[in-house]
Formats: sequence, structure tokens, C-alpha cells
Amino acid sequence: MGIAIKISNLSKKYLIGKERSGSLRETLMSYFKSSAAKKDQFWALKDINLEVKQGEVLGVVGRNGAGKSTLLKVLSQITKPSEGRIEINGRVASLLEVGTGFHPELTGRENIFLNGTILGMTRKEIQSKIDEIIEFSGVEKFIDTPVKHYSSGMYVRLAFSVAAHLEPEILIIDEVLAVGDAEFQKKCLGKMEDVAGEGRTVIFVSHDTEALSTLCKSGVLLDKGEVKQTGTIKEVLSTYHSKFQDSFVQFDAEEQPKDEYVALESVKLVNKNQEQIFDVGISEDFGIQIEYSITKETFKPCPNIHLYTSSGVYCFALVFKTPESFAPGKYLATCWVNGNLLNNITYNVGVAFTTMKSQHIHFYKKDIIQFEVIERKLNRNHEWGGGFLGAIRPSLENEIIKLD
Repeated sequence: MGIAIKISNLSKKYLIGKERSGSLRETLMSYFKSSAAKKDQFWALKDINLEVKQGEVLGVVGRNGAGKSTLLKVLSQITKPSEGRIEINGRVASLLEVGTGFHPELTGRENIFLNGTILGMTRKEIQSKIDEIIEFSGVEKFIDTPVKHYSSGMYVRLAFSVAAHLEPEILIIDEVLAVGDAEFQKKCLGKMEDVAGEGRTVIFVSHDTEALSTLCKSGVLLDKGEVKQTGTIKEVLSTYHSKFQDSFVQFDAEEQPKDEYVALESVKLVNKNQEQIFDVGISEDFGIQIEYSITKETFKPCPNIHLYTSSGVYCFALVFKTPESFAPGKYLATCWVNGNLLNNITYNVGVAFTTMKSQHIHFYKKDIIQFEVIERKLNRNHEWGGGFLGAIRPSLENEIIKLD
């Protein structure tokens, strides 16, 4: 079995706060920048070495910001690497984000022919596939409409259908499949299984553990732009859950945050059944659970939860209701967070203990646990699945009324 993709010493550098597209503008601006700007460099990928065999179905796993999407953009030649070398044997079709790959002024049908031509196919070859592409996409009524008028879900349905049916040797798919309804996502996974069964190479990024386990045989774990592990998808997911999704921390005696009045035992992310979870679907209710011990009655220590994004944006603090008793002993406190409140990003949790009446701070421990809020394929209640900025993404009551 030959090698489909060989990555050697690959690194990708961005300038913080600058354009990230690899465009002509970025190239010109970087040429004229002063040497002092080097301190604002950020390495999205660092010294990646990886081989993907022909016919391999590889799952790319990692937290938000680990470098997954950047790696796929480099492999798809959307952006250039800063260092290193990539060897690709075969035609590549990729579906990375809404807005990639289609010309907005062309119709859906015209974009099918454009994409096929880019892949090196003849018009006759494309024509032989076009009916199948259109039927699979489910956008027959709009196929001769310019795609700039498509909804995001329509766009992605057609884009995936084109990428999967035009017979590329290598198919690269990012989390964009979270866009659309569950039925179409199921069709997509089935089609990717068919593509893999035909001996073509698939590289798949997703937060959906079930989809990764079903589709992929092998996996690679990225963290902070570096490869942390390669192996079977089962091994990689196991490491990811145990070491890189810190949704449960139990303190030992030496590291335990405490004073002479209160001690923090553990912090855990839980579902509605109070079972430990590793991540949260964007529409799911969940709890942040604290176990602690009160050792003296002199003060009345009360737990506080502080939630902020992994980039440091503060979201909220919750001071628990004052309990009826502060007798020495163990306590369990749970903060319940409603679904459709947080954004699909990574969050950190800190815990403080305070006695509010005397304004006494017993201790404050930051970055105790970390978790991701993700788009699950079965939890979609709207068609567009991403790209929103901000620390929160609430689903709020709203209305529009006609005034005249």
C-alpha cells in the first residue's frame, strides 16, 4: 500500500491579530513588517511529521485551537506552510468551511463543473456524475440558481455531494458537516464509508466520537499545534478523553486548595443524570459539580464558580445559595447550566470559596477543569452551525412584527 500524503517537519506561523488567509495582502504586509513584530508570532502547527497511507481513513482529534483546521487547510493548499514539506499523491477534494470551493455568482450546476475541472476531470466524466450529485444533495429545485442565494445548509449539502462524488483519491472533511439536519449527516457518513470502502483516502476532523469511531480506523491527536499521538482511533480517543479533556479533577492532599476552614475535594462536569461527561452538546443542559469539606464552623464558606473561555474572556461567576447548615462535613454543590447558552468553544472553570458576610476569601483556584461545547449531529435546531464570535451564544426569545 502506497503513501497518499507525507508530511515532513510541517509548521505554520501566523501573526497575532493579522490576516490568516495566506492571501496576497498578507504576503505583502508580512514583507514590509518590521523585525520587531516577530514577538507577535503564533505557531498554529509546529514540526508535524505524518504519513497517511492510500485507502486509510484517518480521524484528526484535538481540542479547539489544537491546529486541526489549520492542518487541513494546508493539506488542501488553501494556505501555505511556513516551514516543511508536503507530498500528496492523488487528486484532493476538500470540504472545510461554508464559503470554500464555490464561486458565489455561478449556479450550483456550474459550480459542479468548475469543481470537477479543478480536479482534472473531463466534461464527459462530470456529466456522467451530475445527476447522482444533484439527487444526493437534495437541492434539485435550486441547482440553476446562483449559490450566493443558498442557505448555509443547502450550500454544504451540495458542496459535500460534489466532493464525495467526483472521485478524488483523497477526501478531506472538516467539522462543517455539523451544518444541516441529522438525516443528511447520516447520509454523509454513509457516503464517506462508501468512499473509504472503495480504497480512497479520507481525512476527517470531528468532535463527534461516535462518528470518528464508526468511520475511522486510525487517528492522530493534536494539541497546541503538535502531534501528541498516532495509532488506532480507539487508542487516540482514549488518550484524548483521559489526558486532554480535563473535565474531572480530584485533588490529593498535597495539591488540595484549602485553608483551615474549607477544603476542595473535586470538580467534575456532569450530565442531567449526574454522570461524568467529557464535553457538552450546545443544546444540552449540564452541571459543574463541586465536592468539598468544611472543617471548622468559625466562618461560613460558600463555593463560587467562575467560567471563562480558554482565551481568558470572563463569562460569569456564580455564588451558591447559602446553605442552612455550615456544620463540619462533606458537601456536594452543583451549578446547572442551561443548553443553548454557551458558544461552541473551549471553557475553563475556576472555583473560589468566600464568606460573603465578612467578605473573607478562603482561596481561589483557576483552571481546574476544561471542557468543550460542541455541535452534535443530533442536537441541531438551526441550519447554520458555526462561525459565531463571542463567549456565549444564547438562544433567546425574539420576534419580528410588521409596522405598516
